[in-house]
Amino acid sequence: MREIQNSPIGVFDSGVGGLTVLRELYRQLPQESILYFADTARLPYGNREASEILQFVREILAWMTGQNVKMVIMACNTSSALALEAVRQEFDLPILGVILPGAKAAVKQGKRIGVISTPATAKSQAYRQAIQEINPEAQVWQVGCPQFVPLIEQNRIWDVYTKQVAQEYLSPLLAHDIDTLVYGCTHYRHLEALIKTIIPGTIKLIDPASYVVQAAKKELELMGLSKISPASPTRFAVSGCSESFSRLSQQWLGYCPFVESVSLPVSFSPTLAWEQIEVLE
Repeated sequence: MREIQNSPIGVFDSGVGGLTVLRELYRQLPQESILYFADTARLPYGNREASEILQFVREILAWMTGQNVKMVIMACNTSSALALEAVRQEFDLPILGVILPGAKAAVKQGKRIGVISTPATAKSQAYRQAIQEINPEAQVWQVGCPQFVPLIEQNRIWDVYTKQVAQEYLSPLLAHDIDTLVYGCTHYRHLEALIKTIIPGTIKLIDPASYVVQAAKKELELMGLSKISPASPTRFAVSGCSESFSRLSQQWLGYCPFVESVSLPVSFSPTLAWEQIEVLE
């Protein structure tokens, strides 16, 4: 049991968006060791088909289980929307997504809820379904924002063009007089300072990263897998250029991380877990 307790938590995203979840892990679970993977060779995920996303997630999880992680957090809303339920049946370890924790938090804050997300997440209706299952009276408006992830990954957050794009995406939500705005993509938290210059200060902002880490903490405690000894340094790996990721992530991490380049499994045949672990959301 102690060996499993000392195993890392796996966190993955298409790029730097998942760093918002990583920072919450540092804050809420500072004793836990982390393996962070960014699938930068194939970003953005938000314009891809569901079948592609599912295959990507299977490959990432197959690699992560080979690294002996004890839990995986999908720090990617697109993956959570399109692949979470399938892979939970295929892998015998707890896997958490960001959508349900985000939806629960949003419902506690308001009833006129706007969601900005990738086009794939918006098309899936995952947030609308999750929110209205919790509160059928809540109204939900979703906007797909295809340009946000590329702009963030290119470090163009404060470009004049980026603000114009943000105003265009947020305008229909503001027209519906929303009282709550959900970051339906972990990348978008990096735009918060910009978003706050566009929306009224009365609108409550929901970052699912904070809430998925709360769920992870509860799950680890429930399963007796919480780490007691100090954390090992975070291990970073990418499928694309390690130097580019290291440079870009420095502004949010506060240090320049050492980043490995890894090759994911080229094929994967899932083995169904006979005893699926129910994740406490």
